[in-house]
Amino acid sequence: MAYFPPIPVIRRNHIIARLRQSNAVSKETAVTLSEAGVINPNAFRKITELLCKRGILIQTGNRYYLGIR
Repeated sequence: MAYFPPIPVIRRNHIIARLRQSNAVSKETAVTLSEAGVINPNAFRKITELLCKRGILIQTGNRYYLGIR
């Protein structure tokens, strides 16, 4: 039996990696998920909301930046 990582973990890691690559680390450098290169940014909206709730992402309008270093 093969092991497949759960979709939410893959999605979380993808969002974090893309924002890190985009250097979105402050309010001034915040980007939209599309600008960061996140595949289908409107999918899995609950995952993005959970990341914001946990302080991993900070949302300013429709832009995001990493709340972790």
